[in-house]
Amino acid sequence: MIKKVLKFGGTSVGTIDRIQHVANIVSRECKAGNKIIVVVSAMAGKTDELIKLSQKIADDFNKRELDVLLSTGEQVTCALLTGALIRLNVKAKSWLNWQIPILTEGEHSNSRIINMNVNKINHFLNEGVAVVPGFQGISKDGDITTIGRGGSDASAVAFAKLLKADTCEIYTDVDGVFSSDPNKIPVAKKIDKISYDEMLELSSLGAKVMQSSAVQTAMMYDIPLQVRSTFTDRKGTIIFDQQNIDYSKSVTGVAYSKDDAKITLIGVEDKPGIAANIFEPLNKAQINVDMVIQNISSDQKTTDITFTIKRDDLLKTREILKINKKIKYKNITHNDKVSKVSIVGAGMVSTPGVTYKMFRALADDNINILAISTSEIKLSVIIDEEKTLSAVKKLHTIFDLD
Repeated sequence: MIKKVLKFGGTSVGTIDRIQHVANIVSRECKAGNKIIVVVSAMAGKTDELIKLSQKIADDFNKRELDVLLSTGEQVTCALLTGALIRLNVKAKSWLNWQIPILTEGEHSNSRIINMNVNKINHFLNEGVAVVPGFQGISKDGDITTIGRGGSDASAVAFAKLLKADTCEIYTDVDGVFSSDPNKIPVAKKIDKISYDEMLELSSLGAKVMQSSAVQTAMMYDIPLQVRSTFTDRKGTIIFDQQNIDYSKSVTGVAYSKDDAKITLIGVEDKPGIAANIFEPLNKAQINVDMVIQNISSDQKTTDITFTIKRDDLLKTREILKINKKIKYKNITHNDKVSKVSIVGAGMVSTPGVTYKMFRALADDNINILAISTSEIKLSVIIDEEKTLSAVKKLHTIFDLD
């Protein structure tokens, strides 16, 4: 008997017909003799609908109350799916975050799961299917919390870890992980197998098929993952450990994101500690800094420092920099019409010329590079937002991914 965690995203449970279809999938798994924990998202569009309702009250709607509001989306799905399973004569029961409980820490809207009491669920699995909400938990103070958009993936992996499940299957509206976004790049192809490292890079760089923190947890605890479609029976993508990495391909996929902004501090005094003084208050404000470039002036007394952040943090970042008395600079500029395009592949480590090939391809299409970031298995560039799809298509072709 295999213990499985099955996670169904918003599109998979977006309508009553789809919820009934999911119930049939779960029923088949039960008839196969498996112990099943189902983690569900809110119905497609429901979270955005709830956010819009909050914005009608106030643009700065209280974060604690926003978490209370948003958590109701998964509660609805839990009840509907459990009801659909019972109608199929499958014994099932739903739990809400506070009934388990799912314990979290961190600020509202961006908490993380630290533990949960799985004893009741483990006991119930001997009788039937447990249906639980993704995306949420409860703080040590008893407040309902949410763990960020896409957080149901993290919830599913946490359940798989703590319940010692044999596998965790992520059901979505595509057949698996693709070499790029198949909705934008029709020639993108499905990847049958991918390493945790490669998947982590792709998800953190803009690929939306899985949340990056979920992949990271799976990698830390060696939890087998599979991404597959709710709507077809085709084989999905298996995500597995580093020992099985295929080094024969230099590039596995091309990812992009359009939620970045670039800031440049011009004429910063060049002396030890200046960079720390710039980024310390940003860290305290929980602003994530990505790429950093420093250019020393010809007089070697001042420097220009460029870095990228999420676009939503641009206004807050500029305000923090303006009131930071520990740094002096001549001017501050920004560009919020940029995107990040990245190539990812374990084979980049052992394949010479990948960097040149990428830069040459972009130059041939007259695409200017504004910033660069590298690691062993990824190469990212910041470019003008309007050139995003052109760059992705070019790189997808040049690295034989079509």
